[in-house]
Order: sequence, then C-alpha cells, then structure tokens
Amino acid sequence: MSETNNKYLTVSALSAYLKRKFDADPYLAKVYVTGEISNMGRRRGPHLYFSIKDSEGNAVISASMFGYQKRIKFQPEEGMKINAVGRVELYEPRGSYSLILESMSPDGVGELFLAYEQLKKRLQAEGLFDLPKKNIPLFPKKIAVVTSPTGAVIEDIARTVQRRFPTAQVILFPAVVQGDKAAPTIIRQLNRIDAMAFDTIIVGRGGGSIEDLWVFNDEQLARTIAALKTPVISSVGHETDNTLADFVADRRAATPTAAAELATPITLAQIQSRLQELQVRQLTRIQQIIATQKQRLNRMTEHVIFKQPDRLYTGYNQRVDQAARLLVQLTHQRLINAQHDYTTLVHRQQQLQQHLLQPSQEKLQLLGAKLDLVSPLKILTRGYAIVTQNEQVVRSVNVLNKDDEINVRLADGSAVANITGVKHE
Repeated sequence: MSETNNKYLTVSALSAYLKRKFDADPYLAKVYVTGEISNMGRRRGPHLYFSIKDSEGNAVISASMFGYQKRIKFQPEEGMKINAVGRVELYEPRGSYSLILESMSPDGVGELFLAYEQLKKRLQAEGLFDLPKKNIPLFPKKIAVVTSPTGAVIEDIARTVQRRFPTAQVILFPAVVQGDKAAPTIIRQLNRIDAMAFDTIIVGRGGGSIEDLWVFNDEQLARTIAALKTPVISSVGHETDNTLADFVADRRAATPTAAAELATPITLAQIQSRLQELQVRQLTRIQQIIATQKQRLNRMTEHVIFKQPDRLYTGYNQRVDQAARLLVQLTHQRLINAQHDYTTLVHRQQQLQQHLLQPSQEKLQLLGAKLDLVSPLKILTRGYAIVTQNEQVVRSVNVLNKDDEINVRLADGSAVANITGVKHE
C-alpha cells in the first residue's frame, strides 16, 4: 500500500476511534440536558426511544431509556419539557450519537406529582371516581383497619370508636404503608377483608411527603378499593393531602380520628339520647291520646241519649206504629179486594158451568130417555119376562128339556120354575 493511502481511515476505523474518544471523555459519561420531547411513540417493550430538542427547534439529539417503567413514574408525552441525565454514546454502524438516559424528570414540576396528575386524569376519564358510593352502616359491629401496626393511626381509631360506639369491634389488619412492597400487602389485606363479614374498612396512614404517601396513588390499589363490596373510608396523610385512594373510596377522612367518626355515624350517647327523646315523645303522645279519649268519653256521657235513653227509640216506636197501621190498612184492603175477586170468580165459574154443562145435560137426558125406551126392564113392566138357565138367556125352546130348572125374571122380581113339558110352535 502506498504512503498516500496510509493517510486515509476507513469509516469503521474512524467510528471506532470516535467511540473510544466518547467513552473515555469524562465530560460525556454523565451529562445534564434540558429540552422538549419529540418523536415520542417509539416504545419497544420496556425500552423508550425518542428525541430531545431545543424549544427553538435548532438542535435535536436522539435519546433512549432502557427499562424506563422502573426508572420513572410518569408517562413522557410529546412536547413535554424535561431535565434528563445520561451519557453520550456513539453508535458505530451509523456513526450517530445519542443520549442513553439514566433518569429524567419534568421541568418545573415534580415527577411524582406529574405521574399522579396523569394517572388521576386517566382514571377519571374511565369513570372510576364516579362509581356509586356505598353507605356506611349506622350500627357497625366489626370495623377493619388496614394500616401499619406500629403507627398512631390504629390507636387513634380504636380510642375514638371505643368512645363513640363501644359495642363495635376494631380489628387491625397490618400492612406495609410505604415503599415498593406496600401496595401488594394493602391489596392482599383488602381482598381478605372483603371476603369476611365486616361492616366498614378504614385504610390509611399518617402524614408524610408525597414519596411517603405514594403507595396510595398506586393504580392497582385504586382499582381494588373501587371494586370492594365493603364500604371503604380512606384516611391518608393530612387534610391537604389527596391521593387516588381518596377519590375511589366511599368516604374520605382528613385524620384517623375523623375516619373513626365516619365509621361510627351515630354515637352510643346519641342513640341513648334519641331513645330518651322518643320515649318522652311516645309518653307525651300517649297522654294526648288518653286526654282526647277522655274528652270524647265525657262528651258522650253528657249526651242527652245517655241521660234519656228512651228518646233513642221514640222515633223508632212511632215509625213502627205507623208501619203497623199501614200494614193493617193494606191487609184489610187487600182482603176486601180478594173477597170481591173470589166472589166474581165463583159467579163466573157458575155461569161458565151452566153455559158449558146445560147442553150436555139436556143431551144426556134425551139419551137417557131413549135408552129407557129400549131398556129390558122397561119392557118387563109391560108384562114380559126374561128366562135364563145357568145364567144364560134362553132364546129358544129347543134348549129346554123336561125337568130343567129355569129362572124367570119379571119387572118386580124373579121366580124359579121347572119345565114340565116342551111344546114347539
């Protein structure tokens, strides 16, 4: 190779040389860059690829963050101004350089606050905060408290419940309330309680920084609280602290004492006072009823009917008498009418009988007369006789013999005779 060619470097050699320079330069091992996010959307699994540019748009540098979900809590968005920390690295195959970020945070606002606002906005858009709130039982029997067993929260709650409603039982379900392991332990205890017969759940902890309270902004914890069947009271931090658990809970309390008061809506003293009030009102009402009934009774006893009871049925007697007279009159009149109708009917019957029977009677008399003319008895009165033998009429002498006994029937009687002889005509 000529001396002239030795002066030229290959692209690979130049890229390798520059990479060694970049890697060896202490000023490029950790740089602090501020700018706006551009070309957002290039997410590859757990890795994030985008660009950082000046607000004026004069310069742009590529940036990458590997495992970004574990490094940051907020979601980077297009146009967001950030402060990034990382190292400058040269990519030899392309001869381009980029920033490999270790961390980044929103410029002008805290990372956790931004992450909180982003998640809150998303859950609110889903309607998770607008779900119907469950009512807190008025007379709780068992109250579950999910908090640290070493803090003052459980003591304040137990003391307040004992003072307000001593019959209620407060049971502690210990949980880690700070750090990366807090959310899973709280979720596990909440699900465990929800499967048991508890009236109310109180979940929370005392005050602290946003980092200390961050577990109560966990998305999975918020969804778990919203899905519970048991009413939940959230008591996280101080009155000015607001977490996502507060928005999804059925009630929000500023302090543990306030949470215990919400869990016991009516104190035992209030119940006793209310019972006494109801007892007094009931007694007063009974007395009023008795007094009213006495007045009615007095008015009734003073009524003229009770002093002169015969006046009660005087009017009835008069009406009975009038009805009796009217009944007699009606009965008499009806009897007269009935007798007249009977007489008329008898007369009409006689006329009808005479009109219908007279022709038949005349005809019968005529037939009787005719019958009488041909009657054997009538003939007997003219000197004739009827001869019978063995109850048979003798019509010829041919049936008679000498010494036969015969019966001779005359008009006024009969005679028995013997035949002494038969003579033929």
